[in-house]
Amino acid sequence: MSKPRNLSRRTSAGLFASVMAAGAMTGAGSTATASAAPATESEAPQATAVETLGAHDAKLLSEAEAKHAKTVTLIVATDKGEAKDVADAVRQLGGTVSRRFDSIGYVLAKVPTAKVLKAATLPGVAAVDLDETIQLPDPAPEAAPAGTKAAAQGETLAGPGSDTGAVNPYMPTNEIGAEAFKAAHPAWDGRGVTIGIMDSGVDLDQPALQTTTTGERKIVDWVTATDPLEDATWRAMITEVTGPSFTAGGATWTAPAGSYRFTTFRESITAGSDPAGDVNRDGDTTDTFGILYNVTTHDIRVDANSNRDFTDDEVMRPYKEKFQVGHFGTDNPATAVREQIPFVVEYREDVDTAPVGGPGLVDYVNIGIIESTHGTHVAGITAANDMLGNSAFDGAAPGAKLVSARACSWGGGCTAAALTTGMADLVINRKVDVVNMSIGGLPALNDGSNARAQLYNELINTYGVQLFISAGNSGPGLNTIGDPSVAENVVSVAASISKDTWLANYGAVVRKDNALFNFSSRGPREDGGFKPNIAAPGSAISTAPTWQAGSPVPEAGYPLPPGYQMLNGTSMASPQAAGAAALLLSAAKATDKGVTPAALRRAIYTSAKPIAGVATYAQGYGMFDVPGAWALLDKGVQTRSYVSDAPVCTELSANLTRYDKATGAFVPNPHRGTGVYNRCAVTQGGQPLKKSKTYEVKVTRTSGPNKSLLHNVTLRGNDGTFSTKQQVWLPLNKTVTIAVKANPKTAGAHGALLLIDDPATSVVDFEVSTVVVAATDVVKPAYSFSAEGSVERNSSTSYFVTVPPGAGAIQVNLAGIATSSQTRFIAINPYGVPVESTASTACYTNFSNAAACKPQERDYPSPIAGVWEFEVESRRTSPALDNPFQLQVRVQGVTVEPAVVELPSVTAGTPTEVTWGLTNTFGPVAVTGQGSPLASVRAERPTIGEGAQQEYLVEVPAGAASFTARIGNTADLGADLDLFVFRGATEVGRAADGDSEEAVTLANPPAGTYRVLVDGYAVNGPGTSTAYDYRDSFSAASLGTLSAATTPLALANGATAALTGTVTAQSAPAAGRELYGDLAVTTTEGAVVGRGSVAIGAVN
Repeated sequence: MSKPRNLSRRTSAGLFASVMAAGAMTGAGSTATASAAPATESEAPQATAVETLGAHDAKLLSEAEAKHAKTVTLIVATDKGEAKDVADAVRQLGGTVSRRFDSIGYVLAKVPTAKVLKAATLPGVAAVDLDETIQLPDPAPEAAPAGTKAAAQGETLAGPGSDTGAVNPYMPTNEIGAEAFKAAHPAWDGRGVTIGIMDSGVDLDQPALQTTTTGERKIVDWVTATDPLEDATWRAMITEVTGPSFTAGGATWTAPAGSYRFTTFRESITAGSDPAGDVNRDGDTTDTFGILYNVTTHDIRVDANSNRDFTDDEVMRPYKEKFQVGHFGTDNPATAVREQIPFVVEYREDVDTAPVGGPGLVDYVNIGIIESTHGTHVAGITAANDMLGNSAFDGAAPGAKLVSARACSWGGGCTAAALTTGMADLVINRKVDVVNMSIGGLPALNDGSNARAQLYNELINTYGVQLFISAGNSGPGLNTIGDPSVAENVVSVAASISKDTWLANYGAVVRKDNALFNFSSRGPREDGGFKPNIAAPGSAISTAPTWQAGSPVPEAGYPLPPGYQMLNGTSMASPQAAGAAALLLSAAKATDKGVTPAALRRAIYTSAKPIAGVATYAQGYGMFDVPGAWALLDKGVQTRSYVSDAPVCTELSANLTRYDKATGAFVPNPHRGTGVYNRCAVTQGGQPLKKSKTYEVKVTRTSGPNKSLLHNVTLRGNDGTFSTKQQVWLPLNKTVTIAVKANPKTAGAHGALLLIDDPATSVVDFEVSTVVVAATDVVKPAYSFSAEGSVERNSSTSYFVTVPPGAGAIQVNLAGIATSSQTRFIAINPYGVPVESTASTACYTNFSNAAACKPQERDYPSPIAGVWEFEVESRRTSPALDNPFQLQVRVQGVTVEPAVVELPSVTAGTPTEVTWGLTNTFGPVAVTGQGSPLASVRAERPTIGEGAQQEYLVEVPAGAASFTARIGNTADLGADLDLFVFRGATEVGRAADGDSEEAVTLANPPAGTYRVLVDGYAVNGPGTSTAYDYRDSFSAASLGTLSAATTPLALANGATAALTGTVTAQSAPAAGRELYGDLAVTTTEGAVVGRGSVAIGAVN
């Protein structure tokens, strides 16, 4: 992500394997060869991808290389004033420049894959991200299986309607003080403010999004931010035609006299999104619509009625010019749902089509339609006016105007490039005052050290436009905060919910007046950074496309008309906050007060109200309070700037970087960050329980008076774990150390905000997040952790357990559940990444499909060593308010010796006995041996260099039961090798986590040629290499079988036993391969805790 990163060999993460794909397949009889060409003399020495790009982007580049992609899209942050020179240099490398924004130092370019590393190290480049797709979050409150409805928990409400007041639990803007503020200041309702909505597009027919409270147009601009080369609603205008009649695509078309460019738009391209391939709502997905474009005037006609006659179609211009809206389909007024979808048009001149083999520079026309409900719902929360025709039922800032920017393409994916370019366009060109973006993802190294975060910070600082971004929906695990809300100057918003809204929107009864949703992502950042910053309500009945049916929660007990839906998520919390900010900016404009983003943030943070019982790393400062923030802004807010440097200890902290303003680049900053974050095992420097540990926080004041200033120091949200001095003198530009002591009295995560406050200013001037985890060690002989408790409906509780290195599996059991209770556990690995689905229907007792996920017990094979989190939560539909449970976590592992039993030869069809010795190195288990069909195996020990790739080809026959490729046992124990498998050009499997022990297994693989790619992702720096074990195999009953005794063997810690099996070979393998049988040492609960095998030299 930066230049240069020079990261440690410790990898950045398990999620990298899930976010990216780099793949390839190899085969029998082939020679392993490095796919990367050796460096020429002029190129050497060349830094590796990890050192140049950073861990995550190096993985993305590896994926592109494995797929033989010709080009890669780069998001480039440049030094000040260097954007033009960088763009020119990119072109000299054979790249094409899609967009350039000089004022913030941003270049979007497509670069030949082989030149990515050179592009990243060009003079003037500050940071580089490779483009990737971020899935738009699904905000639907998932229904019960098979559409069933949960039992009533109490008396429900009637639902919103014509008599719903401004203060209501359905759209709970009153909970952030928005309604009280508007009641006190009716003219400060957002008027004069324009909110940018970076999302999936906003429905232009929605009645509540037509006008502001002053009768002005609500949506003043509508643009598509996606790449014309990657979004099929952008149509290349290449074919030249002449009116009044022409033939194209086998059809005759009528047009006005003149010369034009022509193409068509197929509705089927929307099949993976809400339109479901049917944009004219006629029940099929086969319609095609003609587009006519005048290259001189840029006038556009769309044959929306499909009569192949453009003379009856309106000449259309981009929306902001004349506010023209077209429609696909004809509405039937007799039905409540509209049978048509609105669209707008847009053009982009001189798009370079060379990266996709096109004819050079081409004009493109866009058919602007929404991708999903998401953006319309978000827009309504910020600024809907008169929902359901009710003048009192509004979004947060009904007087505000909106600009819609669609950054999400078909299938729900939003590219990082579109989110970056679209954000720059919104802020620089579209005259917005504040922006909401409810999109993000969870990388393992979520420290904000990437090009997009830096560009967002530049946009905020340069143009004075504050960005509000959802914190993410990967909670409630620690350190699940999403990117890009991790950017320093972005306001990251967590999702809260009140008792009233639980009842009104879900029909659910709870005890707490206010809380966070379980799904709301928690901080801190990986570098200890302060995120999320605030909380706002994350549930709302809001606007939706008028061509969609109303969608309430069934348990709420009432219907909703078309164009209105109840959705939830941090996606709904962020627009509440953005709308609240619009109220503040409206007031500031009305009173002629200039408010900078820094002042706005300080006022919001200082005035926020903490939610009782919620940690600061989950809620930040707490609930947005509009009147409180305005009270500060009204009197004027003086801001100061500070920087902090604090110790960080996590499984990823060796990879941390910091942005160096002097060099304009991210530089290595291992084990240091902007806040205190200790999630290590005690043996690795972690926080011990009931023992004091001191953390030195270095603070530098970088603005304000050139003298030493006295600051008050307090701890917000402290549960008694932390202590520090009460005051500190801070000179200008001189670093002062503040010692913070942590002494947790209870196991688990403990957090507080270290507030640094100059009493001469009206706001809290600075904060440092402090989070430590006092984990429970599992020790011999049991290697087990147990807990018993109760969790309230819609609440969660977490336990942190240290898993030692070398474990074969973690076995987790949930018991003690009350009758009909809907309770589950979720495992979060030491990187802060959930290792299983956190969807609200997944893996609950008495609710979910046990065949898909067993609620009572699961195991996690080959676990990452470190501090794991196991959270227990109860669903909203659980019939009991209090849900008792018992949780047991057992760490298991058995050593198998010999690892391979060598049989020089066997006789075909004759059983041969084999024996392995088992030693239990972890907690007590009862195990059996599970055999399998014999496999044809190729095993080698090659050597691979850092940054190199090696390929193997494997011919898999018909009837194979499985195919497995496996690597590991590197000579350099710190090496990180990755594994990818392809069938033809299609990736079919990958394993690319933080070490070199990787395997991909395919069940019942189709016959064909498979390619296995081994990627030398990181060894020990440029020019280094490591030997490793390579093994590929395919199993088939026709080759023979390995069986083992089925009687369980009970093994206490340290106990040994012999396990006997029988191998019967039926046929000899192909030349260059051997027969192997794999033995899985499996517990009676199904966890694989050890493995052995048998090798057959020859079959007679």
